[in-house]
Amino acid sequence: MAHDRPRFSARLLTAMEAHGPLCVGIDPHPGLLASWGLPDSADGLSRFCDGVLEAVAGRVAAVKPQSAFFERHGAAGVAALEQLLADLRSAGTLSVLDVKRGDVGSTMAAYAEAYLADGAPLAADAITVTPYLGTGALAPALDTAAATGRGVFVLALTSNPEAPAVQHAGEPSVARTVVADVTRRNAGAEPVGDVGMVVGATVGEAPQRLGIDLVAANGLVLAPGVGAQGATAQDVAATFAGLHRRVLVPVSRGILSAGPGPEQIRATADRLSSELVSQLWT
Repeated sequence: MAHDRPRFSARLLTAMEAHGPLCVGIDPHPGLLASWGLPDSADGLSRFCDGVLEAVAGRVAAVKPQSAFFERHGAAGVAALEQLLADLRSAGTLSVLDVKRGDVGSTMAAYAEAYLADGAPLAADAITVTPYLGTGALAPALDTAAATGRGVFVLALTSNPEAPAVQHAGEPSVARTVVADVTRRNAGAEPVGDVGMVVGATVGEAPQRLGIDLVAANGLVLAPGVGAQGATAQDVAATFAGLHRRVLVPVSRGILSAGPGPEQIRATADRLSSELVSQLWT
C-alpha cells in the first residue's frame, strides 16, 4: 500500500470509542444560513463551516458534509467544500462526504479518483454511494477505498417515503441483494469491513421483514433520521440491536440550529451524544 493510513473502519471505531456515535451533518441550506445571520453565498458557506468546525472539531467521531449544498454555489461553493475537507484533515476529525455517487466503468473510476484517491482535492475519509446500477458497478470506488484506507457507505435501506417501492421490491428484495453484496465484500475482515451501509434510523422492522441480517454484513452503519426526521436514540437502539458500537448517527439541523454560538452547538451535540451513548452502549 502506498499510504500509511490505517483502514477506515478501524479509524472510525477508534473515533467512536473516544467521542461517541454522533456524526455532525453539515447541510448549509438557505434557512440555516439565514438563522445564523449569514448570506446564502459561498462566503456564507465558508463562515458557516468555520463556525461548525470551531464548535465540534476534535469532539465528535465524524463530520458529514452534504455536497449538494456546496455545489449549488458553483466553483466557489466547491472550493468551500475543499477547504472544509482540508480543515477536517488538519483537525484530525473524520469526514464522511455525502455525495451518493453511482455510475459504471470509467465514470465510476473518475468519481473514485475525485473523492477517494490520495492527494485528490476533494478526498474524504469516506463517501456515500448508490448501488442502483448494480453493486458490482461500484467496484472502482470500493477498490480505491480499500487501496487508500478509506471507506464507503452503500445506500441499503433509506428512510425517505419513496424508498420502499424500489428497495423493498423483488424476491429477494433489492435491499437484501445489496446487503448480501456488502456482506461478501466484508467477509473475514476484522473487526469489521470497510464497506458500510446507509440504513435509516426510521426503517423500524424493515430489515427483519425483508430477511436482512445487518449484523452478518460485518460493516459499519450510517443511520440518518434522528432529530428532524423524527427518530429518537431509542429508535436507533431498537433498529440496530446487536450493532450498537458500529452505528454512526448523523444529525444536522438538530445540532446546528442551536448556532451560531459555538458553546450552544457544543452543548447540544454533547447532550445528544450522551443520549446516544446511554441508549446504544449500555
